[in-house]
Amino acid sequence: MSTSRILKWVTGALEALLGIPVLGGAIIVSLLWTPLLIMLILHIITLVLTKKDGGASTGSILGIVTSCIGWIPVVGMIMHILSAVFLMVNAAKEDNASNGVISG
Repeated sequence: MSTSRILKWVTGALEALLGIPVLGGAIIVSLLWTPLLIMLILHIITLVLTKKDGGASTGSILGIVTSCIGWIPVVGMIMHILSAVFLMVNAAKEDNASNGVISG
C-alpha cells in the first residue's frame, strides 16, 4: 500500500470525525479553527503524493475546498462528510504505484 493511499485513509477518517454534527463543530470551534488549517496541509501533502503515485485525486481536491469553506456551519458539515466519502472510496482503489506501474 502506497503512502498516498494511507494518507487518504487517515484524512478520510479525520474528515468523517469532523463531519459528525455536534462533535465536529465543537472540535473545530474549541481549537479555534486550527483543525481546518491542519487538514488543509494534510490534503495538500496527500494530493502531491497521489499525483506522484498516479492515483485518483478527487478526494484530496474536495478536501482542500472543504478546509477552505469548512468554517460555515451546515455547509462545512456536509462538505466534511462528502470529503470523507470521496477520500475513502479513492483510498480503496489501487493507484499505479500499488500496481507496480512506474510513471515517468
